[in-house]
Amino acid sequence: MVQSPNVESRTEIRDGMKITWHEGIKANDGLVLRADIFRPIANGRYPVILTYGVYAKGLSYQEGYPHQWNKMVADHPEILEGSTNKYQNWEVTDPERWVPHGYVVIRVDSRGAGWSPGIMNCNSPRETQDLYECIEWAGTQPWSNGKVGMLGISYYASNQWRVAAKHPPHLAAIIPWEGQNDRYRDSGYHGGILCQFQESWAKHQVVNIQYGKGGRAKKNPNTGESVAGPVTLSEEELARNRINTYDALKQHPLDDEWHRAQTTDLSKVEVPFLSCANWGGQGIHPRGNFNGFIEGASKQKWLEVHGDSHWSLFSSGYGLALQKRFFDHFLKGIDNSWEKTPPVTLNIRHPGGKFVLRYENEWPLARTQWTKFYLDPVNKTLSRTPLASQAKIEYEALGDGVTFWMAPLEHDTEITGPMAAKLFVSSSTADADLFLIVRVFDPQGKELTFMGSTDPNTPIANGWLRISHQALDPTKSTPYRPYHPHDRLQPLTPGEVYEADIEIVSSCIVVPKGWRLALSVRGKDYEYTGELSGFAKKFHYATRGTGGMTHNDPDNRPVAVFSGKVSLHAGNSHHSYLLLPIIPTK
Repeated sequence: MVQSPNVESRTEIRDGMKITWHEGIKANDGLVLRADIFRPIANGRYPVILTYGVYAKGLSYQEGYPHQWNKMVADHPEILEGSTNKYQNWEVTDPERWVPHGYVVIRVDSRGAGWSPGIMNCNSPRETQDLYECIEWAGTQPWSNGKVGMLGISYYASNQWRVAAKHPPHLAAIIPWEGQNDRYRDSGYHGGILCQFQESWAKHQVVNIQYGKGGRAKKNPNTGESVAGPVTLSEEELARNRINTYDALKQHPLDDEWHRAQTTDLSKVEVPFLSCANWGGQGIHPRGNFNGFIEGASKQKWLEVHGDSHWSLFSSGYGLALQKRFFDHFLKGIDNSWEKTPPVTLNIRHPGGKFVLRYENEWPLARTQWTKFYLDPVNKTLSRTPLASQAKIEYEALGDGVTFWMAPLEHDTEITGPMAAKLFVSSSTADADLFLIVRVFDPQGKELTFMGSTDPNTPIANGWLRISHQALDPTKSTPYRPYHPHDRLQPLTPGEVYEADIEIVSSCIVVPKGWRLALSVRGKDYEYTGELSGFAKKFHYATRGTGGMTHNDPDNRPVAVFSGKVSLHAGNSHHSYLLLPIIPTK
């Protein structure tokens, strides 16, 4: 077991808070995790907001994530008001916003990261156990009122789902803000196709803050200490002390026990929660937030959906007000009418970066008009009526594919909710990958994209499927959400036609009159062809629309198997279609 040298925690009063640096929390295997604790100066018992994660509790937002920080405060300048911002960290809340409001904020470095020693094994069951124990430790301290809440983005949201299913007694409420809960489908393998995000994620965000990076790591500006522990280990020692997440992912191409050990059984999530999704998170988190709301067993659950980047609205005035109302109710017991908040809060997306707030009672929306638009391979169109006669169109299996166009809309049309497609497909080889992109174009033919969670040129919606994974689980599938077990391969017979049902991640757009909607069926990732902004050129996850969610690993997509020809079939008994959730005006 990797253990740290003796570390003495210390407490000081500064910036209106009582701060304890490097508090030790002993795990059940004897390893000591390290936490920074921000408390009100006055003695008392306060509710706790706790996070446990890999990004180093001492790494300043401004230095560790300068591109994101600069864009966020430019877009939401209120973040600079009312706080020194000296304690801002990536994807967790600012203690200066909560401690004066009567809360304790705790940041725990996950095992093997920052100041916590041990073997780094991201998102593992060991981490979930650690988190459980941290919650119970925090809930029993003399300055705690016994109610612990969790609030954070992504890594700090995904583990909320997992630990909530374990029912720690002192966990009172959670706000998983853009956080997945199905490790296979949400981000690991899209439709059975390996996603490369975790490979670049580890390089950019993880190895540079591993415990033992010591003197080679950045320094905490508030303490002058390394953000990655008090010892400096060699690169060889560091490599031995971590599990390579991407390599491990590649070793499990099917949804096996390894994936399920990192996946939440949502039927066991009973704690009150506010699940916050991003329309533009396509390749990583929103699927988990929507499914968490639908499948979570809690009797007190809410869904909120927004746009913009992965990090900005969390720290904005909008996000902070929402979070405080929820936690004040569940952690402080304040009667602030939160219980009267409708179950679903949607920021309805329009062209031009416009969002209109609207409240709903359920998800998907009960008044949804589920509408099929049939593919016409001859004219490359989408229409309300299927082809009478059979037709097909062929494209290069690793190429740009085919785009099917809807006629210009006769009136403004809202599309909000989960989507799906049914395609009849044949391949010249034993397998093929389908990449589906729902797109919108203005009357001049310019494509509409948005600032998504990790890419400023995110299209409206995406879906994926490896055809050898076409088997469905009929007990979990719905017309608008086909569910694939991904537990076996069914190689294709070249030339034979297969029925493929593709889940397309939930999205929202009000398409104006005269604009056009299109569906692209491709053999590779979407690529935005317009001019890139300065931010897009600099930001390491901006990859012309995918936000780092690429699918080009040669081991997973060998040319010999995936470089043939694919044919899309329609008409007669092969009614290929796109299913859209059209929302009538109330």
